[in-house]
Formats: sequence, C-alpha cells, structure tokens
Amino acid sequence: MKGYHVVEKLWCSMNSNPDPWCNNPPYVYNSSSNTTSDFTIATDNQSDCTLLIHNVQFNYSGVYKFRFITNVTLGKYTGLTGATLQVTGGNPDHWPVEAVVTAVVLFIALVILGVVIYWMRRKDEAQKDNRGKNGVQIQVKQLPQSNEEVSQQEEVTYATVFVNHLNNDFSKETKMVYSITGEGADMHPAGLFTIDRNTGQMYVSQPLDRESKDQYVLQAHAQSSTANIKEPAMGVIVEVLDQNDNSPIFTQNPFIGSVPEASKIGFEFRTVSATDADDPNTYNADIRYSIVAQIPAEPHPNMFAINPISGAIRNFREYTLDIQAADMQGDGRAVTGKAVITVTDSNDNAPKFVKTTYNVSVPEDQVGVVVVKLPVTDDDEPQSSAWASKFRIVNGDSGGFFNISTGPNKQEGIITTVKALDYEDNRKFTLLVAVENDVPFAKPLLTSTATIIVNVADVNEAPVFHPKEKTVIKPEDAAVDSELVVYTATDPDTDRNQKVTYRVGTDLAGWLTVDKDTGLIKVKSPMDRESSYVKDGKYRALILAVDNDSVPATGTGTLIIELEDVNDNAPIIEDRLIEVCNKDPSPLLLSVTDKDGPNFAAPFNVELQGDGRNNWTARMNDSKTGIILLLKTPLEQGIYNVILRVYDSGHHFQDNTVQATVCDCEGANVNCKSMRTANFGFPAVLGILGAILALLLLLLLLLLFLKRKRTKKEQPLINDDDIRDNVYYYDEEGGGEDDQDFDLSVLHRGLDNRPDVFRNDVAPTFMPAPQYRPRPANPEEIGTFIDDNLKAADNDPTAPPYDSLLVFDYEGGGSEAGSLSSLNSSSSGDQDYECLGEWGPRFKKLADMYGGGED
Repeated sequence: MKGYHVVEKLWCSMNSNPDPWCNNPPYVYNSSSNTTSDFTIATDNQSDCTLLIHNVQFNYSGVYKFRFITNVTLGKYTGLTGATLQVTGGNPDHWPVEAVVTAVVLFIALVILGVVIYWMRRKDEAQKDNRGKNGVQIQVKQLPQSNEEVSQQEEVTYATVFVNHLNNDFSKETKMVYSITGEGADMHPAGLFTIDRNTGQMYVSQPLDRESKDQYVLQAHAQSSTANIKEPAMGVIVEVLDQNDNSPIFTQNPFIGSVPEASKIGFEFRTVSATDADDPNTYNADIRYSIVAQIPAEPHPNMFAINPISGAIRNFREYTLDIQAADMQGDGRAVTGKAVITVTDSNDNAPKFVKTTYNVSVPEDQVGVVVVKLPVTDDDEPQSSAWASKFRIVNGDSGGFFNISTGPNKQEGIITTVKALDYEDNRKFTLLVAVENDVPFAKPLLTSTATIIVNVADVNEAPVFHPKEKTVIKPEDAAVDSELVVYTATDPDTDRNQKVTYRVGTDLAGWLTVDKDTGLIKVKSPMDRESSYVKDGKYRALILAVDNDSVPATGTGTLIIELEDVNDNAPIIEDRLIEVCNKDPSPLLLSVTDKDGPNFAAPFNVELQGDGRNNWTARMNDSKTGIILLLKTPLEQGIYNVILRVYDSGHHFQDNTVQATVCDCEGANVNCKSMRTANFGFPAVLGILGAILALLLLLLLLLLFLKRKRTKKEQPLINDDDIRDNVYYYDEEGGGEDDQDFDLSVLHRGLDNRPDVFRNDVAPTFMPAPQYRPRPANPEEIGTFIDDNLKAADNDPTAPPYDSLLVFDYEGGGSEAGSLSSLNSSSSGDQDYECLGEWGPRFKKLADMYGGGED
C-alpha cells in the first residue's frame, strides 16, 4: 500500500483541536491507536473520500478498527482490518472514475492483508484483548530546549506506537537512522521503549505503572546512514498519565468504636479512613464514603450516618456497619469495609437496696467484725461502671465506730466495726446508709437508702490498767521486801460487780512480787542495774488483773522500773595474761572496764600492791581508761603475778592480779616459746605422779566397796538367753557336738594379743606444755602459788594418768595394773558365784577369784 498517492490530505482526530484547514473536514477515528500520523484521505471533494494506509508497521497483535465520519448521516462503521470505507451521499454525478477504481483495488488488497495479519495474531489477540481496548493519547510538542514531552497512559498495550516520527532537518535530504538512550531504553528498566531506526517511530513494549514510576527521561539520536551527518540529541520526557487502576483500601478492617447510649444527635464518635494509590491530584484518588448496610437494622435501618450519628439505643449492644469507599468522587472504583459499633451503657438506672430495714446484734469490745451485708440491684449493664455500686453512711455514726465498703461482686455493702463498742456507754446505734454508682447518674435519679439498727451485746470485758504503762524510779540496791508502787486496774463491767485480783505475769529476773488484793508491788530479790535483763537502765514486767467471772477475763499492764545506778561494781582489768621481755621491755596497755554507769566508772586510778612495787611501774593513760604497765627491773625468766588495785571515780576499788610471763628477749620482740618448754620440770613431774597415785587409790577403794556390798545372791547380770560376740550358750552337759564349729582361740586374748601400753614417764610431744608458776621468794604468797599450780595441773592434758594406762582387761602375769585377786572379802563365802562360770572365758579370772578356782 505504500506509494499509493492520490490527492492527499492530513486528517484530523475528533479528539484534537482542528487546525485552520480542518474547518469542515472528514473525521477519522481509530479506536486502537488514536495515532494521527498513519492515515491520509484521498478525495476529490468532501463527500467522496478514500482512507489510505501508508508507512504503517503492524507491530501490535490485535484488531485495528476505523470509523470514518462525515456530515452525511449515511456514514457507516466497519471493523475489518485495513478496510476502506466508501461513504455514499450527495450527487453521484460528481464521483470520479479514478476514485472508484482506486477504492476497489485498495479494498481488495486491504482485505487480503487483513486476513493474513488476523490469523497470524489470533493467538496473541486472545491473551491481550483487555489491553487492546485501552486508548492511548499521544501529545507531542516541540519545546524550546529541543526536548520532546510525551504523555503516555499506564497499562497501555505494549508494542504500541506512541510517537509518529522524529522530525529533523536532514530527513528530506538523506536517509536518517534513529536511536534512543536513557531510562527504559538502555538504562533500567532496559527495553521498555524502542524506536524504529528507519522511521523514527517510538514504541512501548511493556505495560506502564504510574505508581511505580511516573516519568521517564530519554535522549533521541538521528544520524545519516550514508553521509557523516549527525543531529544533536533531543530530550524526550515520557510522563505516565494516571488511570483509575487502584481501588481504595481501608486503613483497618473492621473499625471498632463505641458510643454511649442516650448520646446527642450529631455526636461524632468514630472516623473511618481509606487510602488510594492513584494520583492524589486526580479524581482517581478522590474518595467518598457511604454506609451500605447496618446490622441489626433495628429499631430502624438508618441509625447511623457516616459522620453524624443519632439515636439513644440500648436494646442492642452492638451494631455492624458495612462501609463503602469509592474514588472518582464516589463514581469510580469502590471497596467495602466494616465498622463495629458498641453501644455502651449510660448510668440511667439507680441501684436499689433489696431490703430497706435491718436489725442486727454485735458483741461489744470487738474490732473488725462484720455487722451486716447489704445487697443491692441495678438494671444497668452488668460489670460496667454504671452498674458497680458504692456506699456511704449518711447518719448515725458520729463516733466513727463503723465502716462500710463494697463487696467483691460490686453489688453488696459490708458494714464492719473499726473501733471497739462499749455496752455500758451506748447500747444501740441507728445507721442510715445510701447507695450510688461509681459514675454519676446520666439524669436526675432518686438515691436508695437503708436503715440499720445495731444492738450492742454485753460481754465480760477484761480489767483495764490505768495507765497501760506505769513507770517508777528506784535505786538498784533497793532493799528486799521494800515497796515499789501500787498498780491497779478497774473492771469496765460496772453492772456485774466483779472482784479483781492481781498477779505477776512476766518477771524475767524474778525480782518482783504483787499483793493479789491491793496490787502493791514489792522487791522480791535484789535488783541489779547491770543485769542482762535491764535494757538502757529500764526493767520491764507485766502485771495481770483477773476478774472472777465464770469465764474470767484478764487485763495486762506494763510496769517499767528505771533503776538508779549505785557504785556496786569495782573496775576490772580485762587483760589478765601478759608477756614481756626482761631486757629493754616495752610498756603494755591494759584496758579497764566498769559495769556501773558513767557516774561511777571512769576516770580510773591504779596502785601497785605487794612486791610488784619493786619491779613494775603502773600509771593511767591520758583518757584514764587504761593502765600502762612497765617492767622496770630486769627479772629472770619466769611467771610473775602483778597485783593492781584499780579505783573508779567513786573510789570503789578492787585488786586485780595480772599474770606476767617474763621471757629472755629484748624490746617488743616477745618470744616466750622456749620458756614454755623449760617450765615442764620437776614440779610438773610431781603433779603427774600425784595424780596417778590418787587415781589408783580411788580405783582400789571403789572395788573394795563393791565387794563388801555383795551380801546375798543376786540375779546374774546377763540372762541365759543373752548373746555376746556370737558365742551362744546352749545349757549343754557333757562334751560338745561335732556339728558345732567353734573357734575358741578367737575368744582368748593371750599375751601375744595384749594391747600396747604407752610409757608413763614420757610426755606426749604433740600436746602443749603447761605453765606452772615458779616458787615465789615471798613466803606470804605460798598459798597463791599452791592454788595456781594445782589448778594448772588439773587442767593440764599432759598430766598423768594417760588413757593408755587404764588397761584393766588383762590381769595375767606381768600386768602393769597388777592382780586384783587379793582383794577378797571375809564374807565372800556367803555368796554364790557359780553363775560366773557360765559367763564365758572373759570372766574366767573373776569366776576363779570368787568361785574358788585357780588364782
């Protein structure tokens, strides 16, 4: 078809503004392309015209449809691809023969070409039919900066021509070759836009999405295919026009809201919203809302509007609204969502007492007891704040004896006592209680009240001391049986005329006694302010008062005795054992304490007594609370007693003996280890021997005493059926039996099995040596010397007798314990000792001694 030329005239699109030469043109409309550069009109006048197609590349797989319209009403439409439409009308005499022949030839050729293209693209047409129905509007205009701006709709059918050709100055002189670069061409997304290198026609090969990218910037290039001619690059800006291809989306689904019942008309309580991905500057994203449905549709289906809401409904707790959001100002794409509206209860019902009068009885003298429970009812929504109740005592409790609280179920008032009631003071209370809700009433309502008559029951009350704690001040040396104080109680049960008696309840030190009738408290035993039972100079005791009711009641009072300090304790030196060198000794500090109070304690004073004056010096430190003791005369190595008389501030004194160990050393490097070993000499040996002799003598006396007490036959110590060391007594007579296996050698402890006996003349080396005082030079101290050394010997673990010496189980020849067979009593003949022979080998010696056997 290319090259068919008759009288050519550019046609005008019915969608474009007509040029001046299109005042009354024939119109051509292509529903698939809207392209204005692919078609021309061959006509000799405005009534007879032929549609010619030239320079067309059918890159689109689809059906091309043309409509040719004139001002004649007989204009027709055909859907055949490449069809030429002959419009009839007007005067047929004016139809030229050349036009009719040309039309017929073109019609046949176009029909053949259309059939071929139709069947070749039939498959693609079925897949892309929806895209073929979208029109593309192309606007091309020359910009001053030599840029080409193109508006292209999204979702366009790919392989669509959207620019006719790129005009250039050399296209009429030589053949030009066209190319494009930039976004969508050779840059990401590459291949989206293509260009016919011969004609300069540009194509889009894939659908566009404005929401992903709304503009592409390209560069168009043109150069001669034969000569070295190259046009400057021209910028092409492709703007993707928005289509309404996105439906609104609700920001949440469902929307949850609540509205109080009895709300006023027009009360806005919830806002619904939706978004649209289309261009916000177009109607495509202009959303309108409407309510589609209301569930339940009662009491009438128009309870809610999307913004104003009317009605005060509590018959239904929840409404579900179907809401629609549509763009294009409500005429475009639409989406539906849900809004769940909960009608909350308002406090339009007052709580009411189930009963309005109560008559109860409460025992006196009890705190925290439940007086009465007051149930109520409420017609509002259960478990809501309009249903929960609170109570208050309006009248009748001026003394503050009662409290009312709400029960766990929120529908009950509980009255309890917070102070002890007194039958003798008030025997009846009349309380007025009102009930309300946690939230105020939505409208004026009457408040429900109840009257409670509380009768106080009389009980036996304990006597009451006045005051509860009584304090007296007495010296700690108060004489025994001296009076301290009279502490009495009264019985609050005045109507019962009961007698009250007294006794001591708690007296840890046992210092007090009380007269049961009068309550007079006296000193029972001497008191001591320095006792561990006294805290901060105060001694506490509990005194009891008991009435004589059938069920006695006991009251308690606390007696506090503040003991005045007396100087009854002398100062004491805490450090009684010291060690000092005999050469250039260092002074020693001895701390002094006094159990008395500060008035009879420091400052202290000290004096040396006895021989200590000759060898020692003693003085108080600067604070008068410690003694500085210094050896002034070099002494031989040994242990010395230093007597120090210490006075307190009240001149009460006591002699304190300090045991000083003088060692052969110098200065402050005290080393008395060698002295401890050397002190274990002759006095220690004498003590050990004396202890051994005393122990043996005591043992002999004990055995003699036991021998003399046996005046009659006694039951054997061990019964016949007793079992000892796996040796059984079968009361057999005669020889033993062969079936019994006895190893009698195990039961005999001969000389080879005698236990080891330690030597008593050598002290164990692992035990510490005792410290014995050397013999004093002054005969007056001999008594103290004996007492101290005797005490040291008694506490000496190394002193004999050792445990190893107390071996009595072997009494044969050569036994260190000796034989006891000589200890016989003249009255032994009166005893029956035959049972000893039945006790076995272990008692053989004893049986021989008393039974007349071998020695």
